[in-house]
Amino acid sequence: MKKILLFLLISSSTFAQKELSNWPAKANPITVGKRTAERFMAVPHSRYGVTFPNPPATQITYPDVCTWLGTLGFAQKTQDADLLKRLTEKTEILLTTEAHLQPKKNHVDNFVFGAIPLAFHLQKENQELKNVGLAYADEEFKTLSQEEYKNLTPEVRNWYAAGLSWVTRFWMDDMYMITAVQAKAYEVTKNRKYIDRAAYEMVAYLDTLQNSDGLFYHAPDVPYYWGRGDGWLAAGMADLLKVLPKDNPHRPRIMRGYLNMMGVLLKHQDANGMWHQLINDPNSWPETSCTGMFTYAFIVGVKNGWLPSTTYGKAARKAWIKLQDYVNENGDLTEICEGTNKKNDHQYYLERKRIVGDLHGQGPLLWCVNALLEK
Repeated sequence: MKKILLFLLISSSTFAQKELSNWPAKANPITVGKRTAERFMAVPHSRYGVTFPNPPATQITYPDVCTWLGTLGFAQKTQDADLLKRLTEKTEILLTTEAHLQPKKNHVDNFVFGAIPLAFHLQKENQELKNVGLAYADEEFKTLSQEEYKNLTPEVRNWYAAGLSWVTRFWMDDMYMITAVQAKAYEVTKNRKYIDRAAYEMVAYLDTLQNSDGLFYHAPDVPYYWGRGDGWLAAGMADLLKVLPKDNPHRPRIMRGYLNMMGVLLKHQDANGMWHQLINDPNSWPETSCTGMFTYAFIVGVKNGWLPSTTYGKAARKAWIKLQDYVNENGDLTEICEGTNKKNDHQYYLERKRIVGDLHGQGPLLWCVNALLEK
């Protein structure tokens, strides 16, 4: 029996390597990663994903964080010393001449910034970067003063009383924003409180937002499966499961939520390998940022043995290759949905602007590259 199990494990690993390697030139992860990373280094800080030089950004926003971390991962995996040096310099000035760009600790989307200094502290110990990063992780779950508590809505007071973060709001993207900084804080300190509270928060979001079919509405009062909205949870669950200790009591629930979602996503992938602006509406347009996020979640699942490589490895391969057809001559991904608020209107989602080079799309390209380069 042991020999049979060993043979199956080896066969599965071999198949995964076959499906997630031997790429056509346009889809070579190192080539794509280098191009995308250098593009990030060449553009100014974005304003929520859109990079225009004027007016300049007033803070580092979450799409930059996602792409920043992706660029760091690529530099490390390819041992690109020059890229790492330039990226480190770009990070260290956030402590000095660009310290004013550190976002205020007043919104769930701002706290993810803390993952940048923590990640660079892991790269090369820097106590100041560590302190800045931990300040964001700790503030996100701080004990509120009486005055701060009074300023919460009654709904948030109830969530806070149940042990959730005071910035809880039950929007889908939160569970990437919260997970990224808390997981990095755990990696830096080895203190279980960071990863345990991220897992507890994730379960609350799953129990509140995940539908019986495995997907997530954009909001409880907006019954539409917006692609990138679901993408944040797909990536957030994959990233959390990578670092969540096996003995965490919430791991089985999170794994169940992840696997349920992956199974439904597989059914909605189109014949070309793409996912669409509205996941379950094949007549909506193929959208690249959600396709990148779902592809990443598939790759992580296959590489870690959570997903069968025979189906999900093949699906990830098809999606990754097709995504490259949406990259223009400047190295910018096209067909990215603009930043989108919720609205209970099907047509609203179909008519969202399709933009080019937005970091909501560039970041997931780098996530996929790094997942593909993972041994």
